[in-house]
Amino acid sequence: MALATAERTQQRPVYLREMMRRLDIDPAGAILPQSSLSYFTALHRCEGCPCKETCRNWLDSMPAAVSTPPRFCPSADILFELQVDGLHH
Repeated sequence: MALATAERTQQRPVYLREMMRRLDIDPAGAILPQSSLSYFTALHRCEGCPCKETCRNWLDSMPAAVSTPPRFCPSADILFELQVDGLHH
């Protein structure tokens, strides 16, 4: 059963890194102790997000850089926090 769940998770697109790039958040900051839990929480939320198509459409229609995460994103609060914490490139 765990393998089937893992396989389903791998088949789902995860747009967190692309979202972080658009928000000018450095994904390498995820290794910092103060931000790693936030990053992994956001990743977990992204993996299970029911808004994949909405997210993909948003990413496709937005410019390369945006200042705020979309409201539909279940990790919008974490992404905002990572921006404020200064994990910019």
